Amino acid sequence: MLNIAIIPARGGSKGVPGKNIRTLNGLPLIAHSILDAKEAKLVDRVFVSTDDLDIAETSQRYGAEIIHRPLALAGDTASSESALVHALSDLETRGMAPDLVVFLQCTSPLRTGAEIDQAIEKLIQTNADSLVSVSPSHRFLWEEIQGRATSINYDYRHRPRRQDMNPQYVENGSIYVFKPWVLKELGNRLGGKIALFPMSDEAAWEIDSLLDFEIIETLMQKQVQVLC
Repeated sequence: MLNIAIIPARGGSKGVPGKNIRTLNGLPLIAHSILDAKEAKLVDRVFVSTDDLDIAETSQRYGAEIIHRPLALAGDTASSESALVHALSDLETRGMAPDLVVFLQCTSPLRTGAEIDQAIEKLIQTNADSLVSVSPSHRFLWEEIQGRATSINYDYRHRPRRQDMNPQYVENGSIYVFKPWVLKELGNRLGGKIALFPMSDEAAWEIDSLLDFEIIETLMQKQVQVLC
C-alpha cells in the first residue's frame, strides 16, 4: 500500500508576503507540515506542490520531493483541488499510483505525525473513501437572509444547554485523506463515504495574518511546555 502526502504551497501570498517560508517557532512555516508528514509512520513519501523556487528549495531541505506547479494553477483564484489534480497527474507520469493521498495545508500547522497516522487508520477502519479533520464547535449559529435573522443549529425559543446539544464540529483544515478516485471522479478532496477525525480546539487555528503567526507560535510553545 502506497500512501503519499501532498502539501500545496504557492508563492504569491498577498496577505503575508512569503508566508509559506516565514519563520514560525524557529522553522519555516512549510517545514512544520513536511516534518509532520515525515514523522507519520503510515506516510511513505512527502511531496510539495509549488510554483516558487524559494519554497521548493526550503521544502527539499526539510526532506520533501517537489512537484513543479504551473503558474496558471498558482494564482489567487486557483483552487487546492486544481493543484491536487495536477500533482496526481504529475505523479502518474512518474509511474506512481498511490492508494491514499494525505492532503496537508501548511497554514494549519497544529498537528502531529501521530495524528496523521490516526486519521489514516480511521479512514481504513471505517472503510471510508475520504476523511476531514475537525475541531469541536460549541457556538450558537445564526444567519440573516433578506433582513430576517434565523437560528441555524438550535431553536432560540427553547435554548438548550451546550452540553445537551448533539456534537458539532468545524472543519479545521489540518488533515484531509482521500482515495485518488474521489478527486479524479468528483473533482473534490471529499466524497464517497466521508469520515470525521476530531482534533483539539487549538487545531482550528489557521494562519492568514501576522497575528495568527504570533498566536500559533504561542500555542506551539505551550504544547512543548506541557510535554516537558
